[in-house]
Amino acid sequence: MRVATWNINSLKARLERLIAWLETAEPDVVCLQELKCADADVPIDAISAAGYETAAWGLGRWNGVAILSRVGIADVRRGLADQPAFGDEVEPRAITATCGPVRVQSLYVPNGRDVADPHFPYKLAFLKALADDVAVNAAGSLPFAALGDYNICPTDADVWDVDAWPGTTHITKDERDALAAVQAAGLADVYPRPLKYDQPFTFWDYRNLDFPKNRGLRIDLALANPAFTAAVKDAYVDRNERKGKGASDHAPLVVDFDL
Repeated sequence: MRVATWNINSLKARLERLIAWLETAEPDVVCLQELKCADADVPIDAISAAGYETAAWGLGRWNGVAILSRVGIADVRRGLADQPAFGDEVEPRAITATCGPVRVQSLYVPNGRDVADPHFPYKLAFLKALADDVAVNAAGSLPFAALGDYNICPTDADVWDVDAWPGTTHITKDERDALAAVQAAGLADVYPRPLKYDQPFTFWDYRNLDFPKNRGLRIDLALANPAFTAAVKDAYVDRNERKGKGASDHAPLVVDFDL
C-alpha cells in the first residue's frame, strides 16, 4: 500500500499536475495541504474521474486540507479535539479518516511567521492540541499515521544551512520540543530515504534558485504509530514533482508499507 503527503500550494493551480501524478505514482491515499479553496470549489469530479474519493476541509484562503483515497474513506473528522482558534476562527488545518486498513491524518501546522508574531504561540498551541489528539489515534486498533506539512525541521540536518536561519521559526527549541511531544504521544518519524541528495528535503523556496541549488528544508513529515511503522518498506521524496513550470514549492513524500 502507498500513502503520500503533499503540500500542493493551491489545488486549483496544481490540479493538472496532481491528476498526472496520481496516474504515475499510483498512491492509494494522498494527504494534501494548502488547498487554498473552499469546500464547494474542491474539484471532486476531476479527482473522482482519476479513481479517488475525496474528504476535504477548506475556507478558500491560504490553508485547507484533504485526503484522497482509492481504498475508501470512512469516519471522517475535521479538526483536532480542542483545536485552538486564530483570531475568531478555527482554521482548516487537520482532517482525519479511515482509508481501507489504515487511519490517516492530513495536517497543515501553522507557519508561526516569526517568534515575535502572535502566530508563533498559536503554532505551539496547535501542536499541543495535536499531541493530545494523536495520542488517541496512535493507541487505536488501526495502523495510524499523521502526515503533512509540520513547518518544523526536526534537526539541524534537516536545514540546508542552519546558520542561515538564526533566530527564525521552524528550528527553534520551542517548536522542536512541541514536535517531540507529538512523537512522544505514540508516533515515530518515518524518515525518508534520500534519492539523489544526502538530505531528503521536501521544501525549497521559489526564490534565489533554491531548488537547483538544493537549499531546502525537511518540513513535510510522516509520523506513525508502531503498527504502521513496523509495516513500512520504503519512503522517498518525489523530487521530480518539484521540477518544471507551475510546480508547488513542496515535493510529495511517499511511504510504502505492507500490512
